[in-house]
Amino acid sequence: MTTILLTLGVIVLTLILFISEWLPVDITALSIMVLLIVLGLVTPEEGISGFSSSATITVMAMFILSAGIARTGAIQFISELLLKWGGKTSSQQILALGAIAGPISSVINNTAVLAVFLPIVEDLCRQKRISPSKLLIPLSYATILGGMITVIGTSTNILASGLSDKLGYGTFSLFEFTKLGLLTFTIGLTYLVLIAPRLLPNRKISSSDTQEYGLQDYVSEIVIPPGSSLVGKTLRSTQIQRKFDMDVLEIIRNDSRFAQPLADKVLQAGDILIVRGRRECLLNIKDERGIDIFPDVEFSKQSIEENLTSGEDTIAEVLILSNSDLLGSTLKEFRFRQRYNLTVLAIRRGQEFVRERLGRVPLRFGDLLLVQGPKQSFVGLQTSRDLLVFEQRDMETFRREKAGIAVAIGVGVVLVAAFNLLPILVSALAGVVLMVLTGCLKPGELYGAVRWDIIFLLAGLIPLGIAMENSGTTKWLADNLVALGSSFSPYWILTFFFLITALLTEILSNNASVVLLLPVAVQVAQTLELNPFAFMFAVTFAASNSFMTPIGYQTNTMVYSAGGYRFLDFFRVGAPLSLLMTIVIPPLIILLYGL
Repeated sequence: MTTILLTLGVIVLTLILFISEWLPVDITALSIMVLLIVLGLVTPEEGISGFSSSATITVMAMFILSAGIARTGAIQFISELLLKWGGKTSSQQILALGAIAGPISSVINNTAVLAVFLPIVEDLCRQKRISPSKLLIPLSYATILGGMITVIGTSTNILASGLSDKLGYGTFSLFEFTKLGLLTFTIGLTYLVLIAPRLLPNRKISSSDTQEYGLQDYVSEIVIPPGSSLVGKTLRSTQIQRKFDMDVLEIIRNDSRFAQPLADKVLQAGDILIVRGRRECLLNIKDERGIDIFPDVEFSKQSIEENLTSGEDTIAEVLILSNSDLLGSTLKEFRFRQRYNLTVLAIRRGQEFVRERLGRVPLRFGDLLLVQGPKQSFVGLQTSRDLLVFEQRDMETFRREKAGIAVAIGVGVVLVAAFNLLPILVSALAGVVLMVLTGCLKPGELYGAVRWDIIFLLAGLIPLGIAMENSGTTKWLADNLVALGSSFSPYWILTFFFLITALLTEILSNNASVVLLLPVAVQVAQTLELNPFAFMFAVTFAASNSFMTPIGYQTNTMVYSAGGYRFLDFFRVGAPLSLLMTIVIPPLIILLYGL
């Protein structure tokens, strides 16, 4: 009983750390892994077994395969062709999006699919003059629902398959729950088409709308008079940007305009500097360095646009991706301007805007940056694994000639696994090798394609499941649940596991929910002599039933700032969908697989 109590204590600590978000989820998982080893609840070999788990390696391989297909522009070509005929109403557009993105997400990681679709949807919204807030939540939900059609659709499915194997029931076949997945996808998409448009907000957002970011008070012109101490010095040597929390975006000299890089540009009398900074900072530099603020009134939206997008300069929004090196860093620490030759004007985090002391703000996954600089710099940014540019991508950045090869490799991996010619682990790794050998991916791009936070999360959580099994905690929890639910029918017990998993996944990661609850659900099924697969499918589907918050699932986080959503927008649209899934999935499981 001591080891059970100790294991329960670790589980409670895990829940607290995940809910509080004191540490990133992958670091939390690794910390729990180390704690389990130190406490003797798992051996060192068992503690690190997650790194060699077939589930972890398969997920890693699928990330790379998804990147290979996306990098060649294959998804982009199909989506652009079909979205062109998406219709005029929100319902028609959601139907077109779901019909395309959902099935693709069944075989390609849904975060990769969403990353491809985001710029396309933004461009579609600009062309049709509709708000992205009408389409981005449905897009996210469609990729979540589509990911449940096959075992390789999400990392959660692959992890559940691995846990099933450890529990003695073997791995899931590729199309193990495809019938259920197709039915739930159809029901969910019907809800998104018919009901969601009435619940979604209508917030006008444009990637070039500086007024949306409230920059009127932060972008100004300053003039360097003949007597200024700045005359004859380089911008770098003046240190005005560092000292006065100000960014120089452009220098105008007579009829010439100079864009980034500006650090080594020698300032002359009469130069006009377009700057981003608080009015108080400009007044301070005026007193200390002898500059004139011109005009001495706020910019209008039009004058800001004209100055920031003149010549070779432009502005755009960029999204911080989940595997970005910027996560946890500040713009100053990352040397953003020097690395990308671009300047961040503001940061958007949901409905919150950050316009001051930008260099000191720790960046998060899903943050939206309003960035200004030379157009050529954005071309280079489009190939970055750190950021996603919310402008329609230049097709020349894709390896279009390799698209057919990449798709063929992806289809081959699926077919080989579907006909049980090779385990999915082997076929996926073979696909990775072929992606490199055929030039769909360069060797150096392999590492950037992997969501390392998910890999470390999986590797760190798997030992927790081992500790629960070794200590008898799984059986103890199952026995107590059976005792409490002895007066309930098997249907309500199955529904209970679906509901508790769906609620838990909103505050934990979906993978953590599966690790904690799937073994317990199987133990309950064994004790009651029910179908273990029915309980495994209930937990697996419920773990991806994350629609009520922007933080419960990665795709929701990606559209949070991009759509200008509020936290409650997800609950308003997602709660009815979660309730619908809770009502329909348990009966469908019983109907299709028996109980």
